[in-house]
Amino acid sequence: MLQLLASGLQFWIKQQCEAVDQLELQLHGSALQLLRGRLEGVTLVASGVAFAGLPMERVELRSGPLQLQTGPLLKGQGLKLDHPFAVRGLVVFSGPGLDRGLSDTRWRGLADGLAQELLGSPSLGEVAIREGALVLAPGRAGELPASQGALATRPEAVDGALELHSLDGRRRSRLPADPNIRIKRACIAADRLELHGEAQVSP
Repeated sequence: MLQLLASGLQFWIKQQCEAVDQLELQLHGSALQLLRGRLEGVTLVASGVAFAGLPMERVELRSGPLQLQTGPLLKGQGLKLDHPFAVRGLVVFSGPGLDRGLSDTRWRGLADGLAQELLGSPSLGEVAIREGALVLAPGRAGELPASQGALATRPEAVDGALELHSLDGRRRSRLPADPNIRIKRACIAADRLELHGEAQVSP
């Protein structure tokens, strides 16, 4: 039963993503709780994830209690989650992954908004992580991304949202926040951007 449920959860998670290279799940709870349609939570560790066009190198999440319907699963049907549930954990981005993601049409508006606020440029060119900083370079129409005029920034979690601050402290930009997601900590570690936070997930 637990293995069947784990397989159903894995299938549901992969349906929410465009790609998942590796995925490990651990279910928390007793058999009696499961028969009553409840789990204490699920721990997820995944790598090579792509969600909404944004590549993520690593994802580590722990959910709160889950309420689910096990009847359809036993009949070979899809897993059904009954109610929203809380999730907390971290997401790790590489520099090349951010560069690819922010060039996707779905994120182009956000990328160009950052360029206008932080760089005074109409478009964003290269995004990289170097020497402990997130480096943004302006784009130039008809040319390769400019290396001149690049700005080194540090990420910070402010009031549940992600902000980028220039290292000289003169410029900052707050990324649009999803009301269901709260960023608790943001940092650059081992040339990766780490975002720690919590979210409310609606099935």
